[in-house]
Amino acid sequence: MPVLCKNAIKKRAKKLFLLQLRENGVGKKTFCSLSDEEKKLLLRKGTRYFLKESARRRICVVVTGGAFDILHIGHLFTLEKAKKLGDVLVVVIACDETVERGKRKPIHGERYRKRMVEALKPVDIALIGGKKRELVLKRVSPDVVVFGFDQKPFVPPGKYKIVRFKEQLNNEVYKTTEIIRRLEI
Repeated sequence: MPVLCKNAIKKRAKKLFLLQLRENGVGKKTFCSLSDEEKKLLLRKGTRYFLKESARRRICVVVTGGAFDILHIGHLFTLEKAKKLGDVLVVVIACDETVERGKRKPIHGERYRKRMVEALKPVDIALIGGKKRELVLKRVSPDVVVFGFDQKPFVPPGKYKIVRFKEQLNNEVYKTTEIIRRLEI
């Protein structure tokens, strides 16, 4: 198969995968607006359409996540590195309830944080997570799961390729909790 054809299929697969994530399966109205070549890459399951496995295998999906409450250069550093690992970068934004279970109440709501992260160049799509991380992982079905230097891996070994970044930007710690602590002094 010519390289041009392979690249076209990969580009279509990426577009359809992102549509599938946004709509939780491609809806009938969206499906009808697709080209014939794009429709051929989808499979109907109930009332929605999903990327066929053969098309899905053409793209490498990377997922990472966090609260992203106060965006800082450390976030951007991690997202840029994560994007280099695949074709699609999906960022899961911790829901407000999850952030509150952690160290503090979020400064910004989950929808605000999602919108800010989605605006960053390396990010293809941001999703708001839920109480059960495994449901988001099942929906995304990533090839690679990325954890920042300060995150604890929570996925079972063997199911996904796990990448844990150990280095920090300029050997400095950029953490939202540290930024807040410095502001409170």
